[in-house]
Amino acid sequence: MNDELLQRFTTDAQPGYKNVRPRDAATLILLDRSGPSPKVLMGRRHEGHVFIPNKFVFPGGRVDRADRRMGIGTPLHPDAEKKLMQNVRRPSAAQARGIALAAIRETFEETGLLLGSRHADAPKAPSGPWSKFAEAKIHPDLGSVHFIARAVTPPQRPRRYDTRFFTADASAIAEHVEGMVGPDAELVELKWIPLATIKEHVELLVISEIVLRDLKARIEAGFGHDLPVPFYHVKGNKRVRDLL
Repeated sequence: MNDELLQRFTTDAQPGYKNVRPRDAATLILLDRSGPSPKVLMGRRHEGHVFIPNKFVFPGGRVDRADRRMGIGTPLHPDAEKKLMQNVRRPSAAQARGIALAAIRETFEETGLLLGSRHADAPKAPSGPWSKFAEAKIHPDLGSVHFIARAVTPPQRPRRYDTRFFTADASAIAEHVEGMVGPDAELVELKWIPLATIKEHVELLVISEIVLRDLKARIEAGFGHDLPVPFYHVKGNKRVRDLL
């Protein structure tokens, strides 16, 4: 990993902000490998957002308590569940499942894409965004979701997140709800961008560039659930890359 890239993600501290506890968050990188070169889905944030306006990002956001109550089609792969439970306070399988489900829910809220498999019966679902999955009888399949990276926002930031990055194949898309992307939405446009040349198409956030490098390496290594998961955080004012 490029140490200079890690340092860039560490040196933008903003003195004066309290060292708040990071909030659990989840991000999903949808991967289309149907063509000769893999593509990833990114969306451009609305210019009116206070946080990273007008930037291309992957769908994602904070974990909600309701995420744990959503019914699923298949469980997390045991290796992914184990890694999600490392280096956390009060680890549990329910917490790990909720984090992965948050990535799927946020993807729907920001893109209109429902990921999972259609069944004859509706899944058990809490009220709110998850009700759309129940209406469509789509059960999230966590077994198809890969846990590929984790990053904790460095101290002295107005917002801090403990973000888990997941990826899933585009074939997991079961339905597309129109109207979730547009000029008045959180994401104003979506793009499928070639992974190999992504920096030629959009300006990446530093953490996005870091995680995409990890994703490329993971694909080249066989894309197995058993591969180690990079964990980016700060130790002694230095950004480090550990492995889960």
